[in-house]
Amino acid sequence: MTQTAHPDSVLIVDFGSQVTQLIARRVRESGVYCEIVPFQSAEEGFHRLKPKAIILSGSPASTLDEGSPRAPQVLFDSGLPIFGICYGQQTMCAQLGGKVEGGHHREFGRAFLEVEQDCDLFSGLWSVGSRHQVWMSHGDRVTAIPPGFKVLATSANAPFAFIADEARKYYAVQFHPEVVHTPDGAKLIQNFVHNIAGVKGDWTMHAYRQKAVEQIRAQVGDKRVICALSGGVDSSVAALLIHEAVGDQLTCILVDHGLMRKNEAADVVAMFKEHYNLHLIHVDAVDKFVGELEGVSDPETKRKIIGRLFIETFEDEAKKLGGADFLGQGTLYPDVIESVSFTGGPSVTIKSHHNVGGLPERMKMQLVEPLRELFKDEVRVLGKELGLPDSFIGRHPFPGPGLAIRCPGGVTREKLDILREADAIYLDEIRKAGLYDAIWQAFAVLLPVQTVGVMGDGRTYEFVCALRAVTSVDGMTADFYHYDMEFLGRAATRIINEVRGINRVVYDVTSKPPGTIEWE
Repeated sequence: MTQTAHPDSVLIVDFGSQVTQLIARRVRESGVYCEIVPFQSAEEGFHRLKPKAIILSGSPASTLDEGSPRAPQVLFDSGLPIFGICYGQQTMCAQLGGKVEGGHHREFGRAFLEVEQDCDLFSGLWSVGSRHQVWMSHGDRVTAIPPGFKVLATSANAPFAFIADEARKYYAVQFHPEVVHTPDGAKLIQNFVHNIAGVKGDWTMHAYRQKAVEQIRAQVGDKRVICALSGGVDSSVAALLIHEAVGDQLTCILVDHGLMRKNEAADVVAMFKEHYNLHLIHVDAVDKFVGELEGVSDPETKRKIIGRLFIETFEDEAKKLGGADFLGQGTLYPDVIESVSFTGGPSVTIKSHHNVGGLPERMKMQLVEPLRELFKDEVRVLGKELGLPDSFIGRHPFPGPGLAIRCPGGVTREKLDILREADAIYLDEIRKAGLYDAIWQAFAVLLPVQTVGVMGDGRTYEFVCALRAVTSVDGMTADFYHYDMEFLGRAATRIINEVRGINRVVYDVTSKPPGTIEWE
């Protein structure tokens, strides 16, 4: 399903900042639809989206470097309100007649603004003479502002920390309002989209549902759709939305590839057959998938094998149905963002198990992706709108490659079975402790390491199991969950006692800051 113009929307031009996604989150939290586009295709995105306002992101680049990113001139010629953030401020100044220099005192971390002049953007928030914490991250800085601009606020190392040309509705800041370390940042962004740009905050899941159903019907017509149903929240919400749009034209296919959590395939089949009037086919493909994966250790190779086998399986099932014109799947906006290399970085490969970029040419099917514009938390809201039970909506995310990527090193049936049992015990202990809903995602990983241990009166040489638990909202950033040692001891003891093949358990305390590419 292609993305189309929204009546009231914001265009975010990405220059490569690791926190660009947080700008989108803040805009959407204010009830406004937005899209992120790389600077290389910003002009195309501008004409397609027809936005009411524009935000320019930060960047690791320097405006002083030859060939550094620039905003297309059409944005400045549009007459629309523009908000430049960090590098966005610097390129605005460089392009509009100001000056940017390097070699000054760099500023990273907490800083404090002194408000010197009032403006409409500060309405209900800041006043002249007040002092506010912000978060800085810059080496270069603006040393001369373009004609028409005035200084609104300064910091110790940024004399032009907040500037504006209110006549043209241009605002620019050296700090990052999108991060939580700028306490008033979300309100500043909200003021920009509502008070300055006049964008209505009426982008709701109810409205999205109606729009998505109309788009699916227009795209599919009277043709047949098959949908990849994994039992996760994303694919389930996508399936229900497509079913609402086209009814019996949809056939859902659950591919049991042997990489799912314990009893998951059976539980999913039971839930959808008992509670939803969907045509669901359960395909037993365990031998096919695990057979090809056995012994494969490279994680990217695993993903490509799984993606290829999924495609082949859906092709086979479509033939049995007499053909299908569309393939529905639960691609989310983070999948799209992380699968496009905005600045030539590694993100182009990290979602290779998704068909984000399209299907192989040999397939005579088009993709239907009704969730392609949504973040994970928004999908959960839509699931509630569609009537899914809270217990299902709150399920922890499970990656498409499943246990194959939670089994680093060579994959074997034995290792998958060991991991499945350990994971089930871990989640059971989390539920018993009443922690499941406080954690965004928790899972076990079977490390490619074996250690000598003494269990009872004998020696063992078995695997190490790592436990992972994180808190998050949208999956773009995450922090490890702070368990108490009593819980970890209880979970580890059960796993070691009940799962043959594991003699040691560790807890992973790695966080996922903005910009890191993987933590599955």
